[in-house]
Amino acid sequence: MPLAIFVILIVIALIIVFRCMKIVPESKAYVVQRFGEYHQTLKSGLHLIIPFIDNVAKIISLKEQVVDFPPQPVITKDNATMQIDTIVYYQVTDAKLYTYGVERPISAIENLTATTLRNIIGDMTVDQTLTSRDTINTAMRAELDEATDPWGIKVNRVELKSILPPEDIRVAMEKEMKAEREKRANILEAQAKKESAILIAEGAKQAAILNAEAEKETAIQKAQGQAQAILEVQRAKAEALKLLNESHPTKEVLALRGLESFEKIADGRATKIIIPSNVQNLASMVTEFAELNEKTKIEN
Repeated sequence: MPLAIFVILIVIALIIVFRCMKIVPESKAYVVQRFGEYHQTLKSGLHLIIPFIDNVAKIISLKEQVVDFPPQPVITKDNATMQIDTIVYYQVTDAKLYTYGVERPISAIENLTATTLRNIIGDMTVDQTLTSRDTINTAMRAELDEATDPWGIKVNRVELKSILPPEDIRVAMEKEMKAEREKRANILEAQAKKESAILIAEGAKQAAILNAEAEKETAIQKAQGQAQAILEVQRAKAEALKLLNESHPTKEVLALRGLESFEKIADGRATKIIIPSNVQNLASMVTEFAELNEKTKIEN
C-alpha cells in the first residue's frame, strides 16, 4: 500500500512539473492569464508557470500571414460599379493587443479593408482605377497599418488581386485593345516592309558599285595590256633599227625595207594611205632593187 501511494505521488509530481514547464516554439507567443486576467506573454524558449493558477489563454503566430478577401463591389467617381478583391499581408507585433484589442481580428481587417477601398476608389474614375494599382496599394497599406496598430497588427503589404469593371466597359476595353494591337501590327508590318525595301535598295546599290568597279578594273587591265603591247612593239622596232644601223646597211637594203613598209600599208584595212614626199624616188628604188636581184642570180 505505501508503494502504491508513493507511485501516485510521483505521478502527481511529474504532472505538476510538466504543467509548470512551457516550451514556446520559435515565431510563437503564449498569452498567459492568472485568475482570468492577463499576466504575461511568453516568447520562444523554456518558461515556468504556476500550475492551476496560470494558464495559456491563446497561442499566437508571429509569422507574416496572408489573407485573401473575396471581391468587394465599389463605386468609382464616375458611378461605375467595379468588383475588386484584395490580399492583405499582415503580422502580429503585440500578442496582448492582438488578444484583447479587438474581437475576431481577421473579420475586423476584412471590414476595414472594404471600407478603406471604397473610400479610395470613390475619388477615382474607372481609367484611374485601372491604371493606378500601385497608388491604391500604397494608400491602402498606409491606412490599414495605422488603423490596425491599436490591435497589435502591422500591415506589411496590400495587393489588388483583380479589378473587374462592368460588362459594357470590359467590352469597350477589349475593342480598344484589339484596335491597338491591330494598329501595332500594321505599324510593325509597315516598318518591316520599309526595312526590307531599304535592304533591297542597299543591295542593288552595292551590286551596282561592285559591277562598276569590276568594269573599271577590266578596262584598266585592258588598257594596261594594250599599252604594254604597244610598248613591246616599239621596243622591237627600236631594236630592229638599232641592229640595222649597226650592220651598216647599203642603199639597196634600205630600198628593200621601204618596199616592205609600203607592202604592209597596202595590206592594211585603212581607207587612207599617206604617201611620203620623196615618192618620186620610188621608181629608182625599184630599178635598183631589180638590178640587185639580177646580180644576185648571176653570182649564184
